Amino acid sequence: MRLGLRLFFAFFLINGLAAFFVLRVFMVEIKPSVRKVTEDTLVETAYALATLASPDLASGHLQPGKNSPFRQQLAGYTQHPIQAWIWDTRKTTLDMRITVTDAQGMVLFDSDGKDEGANYSRWRDVYLTLRGEYGARTTRAVKDDESSSVMHVSAPIMVDGKIAGVLTASKPSRSVQKIVDGAERKILRGGLLFVLLSAGVGCAVTLWFVAHVRRLRRYAQQVQAPTLNEAIHPDQASTALTVPQMPGELGELAQAMDTMRKRLEGRDYIEGYVRALTHELKSPVAAIRGAGELLQEDLPPQDREMFARQVVDQSLRLQNLIDQLLQLSRLEQRQQLDKSHSCSLMDCAQQAIQALSSHASQRGITLQLQGVDSTGPWEAGLVVLAVSNLLQNAIDFSPDDSCITTTLASHRITVSDQGPGVPETMLARLGERFLTTPRPNGERSGTGLGLSIVTRIMHLHGGYMSVRNLDPGLAVSLDFAPEK
Repeated sequence: MRLGLRLFFAFFLINGLAAFFVLRVFMVEIKPSVRKVTEDTLVETAYALATLASPDLASGHLQPGKNSPFRQQLAGYTQHPIQAWIWDTRKTTLDMRITVTDAQGMVLFDSDGKDEGANYSRWRDVYLTLRGEYGARTTRAVKDDESSSVMHVSAPIMVDGKIAGVLTASKPSRSVQKIVDGAERKILRGGLLFVLLSAGVGCAVTLWFVAHVRRLRRYAQQVQAPTLNEAIHPDQASTALTVPQMPGELGELAQAMDTMRKRLEGRDYIEGYVRALTHELKSPVAAIRGAGELLQEDLPPQDREMFARQVVDQSLRLQNLIDQLLQLSRLEQRQQLDKSHSCSLMDCAQQAIQALSSHASQRGITLQLQGVDSTGPWEAGLVVLAVSNLLQNAIDFSPDDSCITTTLASHRITVSDQGPGVPETMLARLGERFLTTPRPNGERSGTGLGLSIVTRIMHLHGGYMSVRNLDPGLAVSLDFAPEK
């Protein structure tokens, strides 16, 4: 299961459980709370009515069949019409029942007129009240029907400081059940709304968190992509990495990842250069050492001259390798160009041709320049360096008395030679550091860094290098990004 779904389900489960337990507490507490309030009201009512009934009970007028003032005041009160709105609950009937018993528990008065003369002495509320204790009970009219229960609260009727009787106020539970049901419906609706809002909030939080995590993942994947130092072509190299801007701990994690990336890149960069340099230095160093050891012996003049020339050639090769490595290293550390001056591709090509013309003429190679000029926000020194490397490679692989053509087009320079070309299987690898191909005369070619330098220069310019075989020869094109 994906991280986002796990977070969402975890959030929804936690909020769902919280809502369930909260709702359960409310649902369990509603009915007892309503009954507590009802009982409290019945207590006050019973004690108030007990005070009113005391004079009639003391005078003996509160007897069955007698028309006492207390009986007259309460007679038929339940039949009075009523239309009352208690908040959002409508009340249309008076449900309270009043009974009065004497000191023996015999019913003297019943507001419903049903149980006068009955013996209530065994009912818990009457029995406890006659003993001077608080008397209350709840009795079901139907044993298995909770809604048929009736609450009874009794208060003592005091005459001359003694308990002369008991007044009981009774109220059926069904009279307050509407209030309980309405409260339960409201709580259920509120709970459902809470769950839905929690789901929405959980979804929003999950999407927010997952979006930031995915940004971190994309950043980590970009870090894993081939770096410019590892890539063969600019289009294979990763672009400049931007640290994702995130709040809180996620932002700190992104910064930590960026710091780790820079340290790892620096270490990989150094390790790669050390490995490559060690590999490339082995051959010339071995040749110089062998020639040096032989020069210590007594050799014929021609052999001594040959070995001395070998020492000089290998030393020049080492010097060239070191110079190009330093040059490539500086280029790889650069992140932007100097665009303060406009650059002409024609001027750059002419400078590169002029610098290599004497070297080419020694082998009878002609350097030609043709095409139309174009200008752009490019760095002239780097463009000259790139074209010089292409011309140097073309001279190295061209036969004597051949022609190398530099063709200019809109934002493009193409250098074409008449050499053997490159095997098709190696075309895609041209530009890789230290990749070399044999020269036509069988000699070992250069350092394998020339096209790597060109590749890096084109990447800095937002362009690319493309290579194709001719018949005969090889054409290398540099496409520069136009000014935006």
